Amino acid sequence: MIMLVGLGNPGSGYARNRHNIGFMAVDEIVRRHSFSPFKSKFNGEISDGRVGTDKILVLKPMTFMNDSGRSVLGAMSFYKIIPEDVIVFHDELDLEAGKVRVKRGGGHAGHNGLRSIASHIGKEFTRVRLGIGHPGDKGKVTSHVLKDFAKADEQWLDKLIPALADHVDYLIRGDDGGYMNKVSLNLKPPRPNAPRPEVASAPDTKTPKLEK
Repeated sequence: MIMLVGLGNPGSGYARNRHNIGFMAVDEIVRRHSFSPFKSKFNGEISDGRVGTDKILVLKPMTFMNDSGRSVLGAMSFYKIIPEDVIVFHDELDLEAGKVRVKRGGGHAGHNGLRSIASHIGKEFTRVRLGIGHPGDKGKVTSHVLKDFAKADEQWLDKLIPALADHVDYLIRGDDGGYMNKVSLNLKPPRPNAPRPEVASAPDTKTPKLEK
């Protein structure tokens, strides 16, 4: 079983915050793949279903971001899931808004949700880093992540969230590069090939034969 974890803060007041993009991603996966309705368990909300032949558990910790690991560990212990089969969707300040990067293992880079999870289950889980951009000033980070996405963000956000769900099968089978490529193409589809200009035929310069 693969467990997909979306990070965010519970409550309607946080629903559109940049910090809640992990919740948005897994909500769309549940919707698009017709998983079971969410129910409360393990200090969070869980849903399950299949992507292809793979059994998938989705978890949204309801403990607030800095205690997410407690909920993750509870679900993992019950279902006997190993850290290598845990995939966490989270906001990433150090990526340009709309960019997606997949990373297996590593540090938390100051993200409180990742720090909590790593402290409970170790570092060997997968991160799906969802770029929200940096405000440019360290002192503005907290207000940036806890503010709703701006109207201008909808141009990429409304394409990104469905793409994350549509191509999740690549992620499930471990094709991280394929997943990132497919999502990127949804955001910036390739330009159609321009028609090749017609080349005028060269004039016939042969000397006409004289009739005898």
